[in-house]
Amino acid sequence: MRRSSTFARQVLLVRVGRRDGDLRTTDLALPEHRYADRQRRRYGLDRLSRPPIDATRAEIEAVMPVSPALPMMHTDEATARSIPLLPGERTVARRMKFGVVNACTLASLMLGMLAIFLAMQGQVRIAALCLIACVVFDGLDGALARRLGVASPFGAQMDSLADMCSFGLAAPVVVYASLAGSVSTAAAAVACALVAACAAIRLARFNVSPKDGRFFCGVPTTMAAAVLALTVAIGLPVPGPVLVAGVALLAFAMVSSFPYAKLARLVKMPPWLWLAPVIGALVDIRLTFALIVVGYLVSGPVLWLRQRRTA
Repeated sequence: MRRSSTFARQVLLVRVGRRDGDLRTTDLALPEHRYADRQRRRYGLDRLSRPPIDATRAEIEAVMPVSPALPMMHTDEATARSIPLLPGERTVARRMKFGVVNACTLASLMLGMLAIFLAMQGQVRIAALCLIACVVFDGLDGALARRLGVASPFGAQMDSLADMCSFGLAAPVVVYASLAGSVSTAAAAVACALVAACAAIRLARFNVSPKDGRFFCGVPTTMAAAVLALTVAIGLPVPGPVLVAGVALLAFAMVSSFPYAKLARLVKMPPWLWLAPVIGALVDIRLTFALIVVGYLVSGPVLWLRQRRTA
């Protein structure tokens, strides 16, 4: 009986680390292992073969679960990821230039908010003029940033957020206020909501897409807002349903893949080509504006078909 109990204790013997933070897993020890291990503990050889505490902790941290939302990083990595708002040397002159550029961006944003307030009070044409001023400031901040050498990722993100507020929200609100009474509320709301949704998609796609120096991929948000603002400002004599269809078409043109020429390419056209719109504006500015808008919208599919044939 005694032998059997001794054998049972030998089979069920559990080795547990007691000193130096030994965190070994529990296992079953056979008798020959037990006596072999006893000699190592007697002469202090077991301490030499044990892994150090730091190595054991490193193994434990390696298998610890880590939340994907909060990645583990060292202090050096966190410091390296912090990007300054203005890259390059931080002199007083460059900071002042940086402030002027961002002031133009904020001016575009504030004018967009003012356009919303004016549209809510029924002053639609003045609100449309505020949107045209937003377009001017939006082009001014980018040109100044490149000219003064203070272009930065922060400025690009600020410009996108201001464009979304001014051209993605303020422009549809102004158009919705101008359509009140001429079409049904549901139709005007759907068309203006399409403009807001397509503007957000267009701006997000522009931020993550490679830039082309010749063409835009889809109608730019700034140009679409300028078309809507000028349509309201000059009071284009078009029936309400046609205006709603035109607004929806312009919204889809923003998220299309058709190539549209940039303003820099249009400016480089031969001077005699500018005589036709100038003379047309003197005769009938509304008809000339409508023809220019339709011609620009049609140019995208035409260029797309031409590129497919030559490819």
